[in-house]
Amino acid sequence: MTIRPALPIFDEGLLFARYLNEAADGAFQTLLGRGYDRVIGEAYVSPGHDMSFENAVFAERSGRIAGMASGYTSQQHGLSSDEPLRRAAGFRMVRMAALLKLGGGLKRFIDTVPNGDYYLQAVAVDDQHRGAGIGSTLLDYSEDRARVAGCTRIVLDAMEKNAGARRLYERRGMEVEAKSPTPMLAPSARAYRMVKPL
Repeated sequence: MTIRPALPIFDEGLLFARYLNEAADGAFQTLLGRGYDRVIGEAYVSPGHDMSFENAVFAERSGRIAGMASGYTSQQHGLSSDEPLRRAAGFRMVRMAALLKLGGGLKRFIDTVPNGDYYLQAVAVDDQHRGAGIGSTLLDYSEDRARVAGCTRIVLDAMEKNAGARRLYERRGMEVEAKSPTPMLAPSARAYRMVKPL
């Protein structure tokens, strides 16, 4: 197995979008609707934002992509622009804005990355490759990347209903630091902020 940087190629952007959506329990498909993967894939090829190829790595097994991790420092997040996603989403931004408004403080909670932290946006592994250590290797790589960037903690948000993911992160030394507000229309969309000192 190898870990390699993502490339600014639309087809990889489609894979990135699917992994990102899976890691977020379908949130991106809900926010952007059908074709969410094309929207994110178009934004992915542009630099300078949270969903850029610059922040992603792919795990390859036998020459085929088997998983993905995406993350960024608080400084990178602070300089991030929403413009590539807005441009790619077009009219879908109205839907996304309305749903985020109904979500209450969930977006604000997830969008907060304290100084010195490395935010692990997503880790996902294909079903047929689970149990082969790919997820652990991606987490190790992300922790190393955070240390090299001078971060003192790695943080992520796990959905409340995804108890399996929370158990995995707890085994990796992460602890729940905070819980997001409960969205009015989607009480199961509550997130847990998990942290690990580096």
